[in-house]
Amino acid sequence: MDTQTILYVVAALLMLVGIAGTVLPALPGIPLVFAGMVMAAWAGDFQYVGWGWLLALGILTVLSLGIDLLAGSMGAKRVGASKLALVGAVLGSFVGLFFGPLGLFAGPFVGALAGELVHRRDLGLATKVGVGTWFGILLGTVLKLGLAFGMLGLFAFAWWV
Repeated sequence: MDTQTILYVVAALLMLVGIAGTVLPALPGIPLVFAGMVMAAWAGDFQYVGWGWLLALGILTVLSLGIDLLAGSMGAKRVGASKLALVGAVLGSFVGLFFGPLGLFAGPFVGALAGELVHRRDLGLATKVGVGTWFGILLGTVLKLGLAFGMLGLFAFAWWV
């Protein structure tokens, strides 16, 4: 295989891992997608995708980081979550990785619930905080996944136009 083909394969792998990273909390999803796009553009000597398109895709990448930071905390703040609940949601997300899809689904909720229980010892409020935090994280994940596929669409459009 020649160098250009290897670069394209690595770029495609980065994009695929990045898409998985929009769902898996341990991976920086959209930044990996963007890195794959930059690598593919570079491998093609920026003839197919130029700097203007990459700048637009970079702005979308930065937007995704904002979504990451805001989504879970907005859901949690809406229901009055404590900082311990937010920390618990993050820890629950990471621990959930070891329990497959069910862990990814339940981990943030269980973590936020546990964090809020440690903070206030009120099961009703802790459950409400867990659900609110989980919903915020779910909404953020859906938005990031949509953004990742939108970026791939823009990249493909720029490549073939």
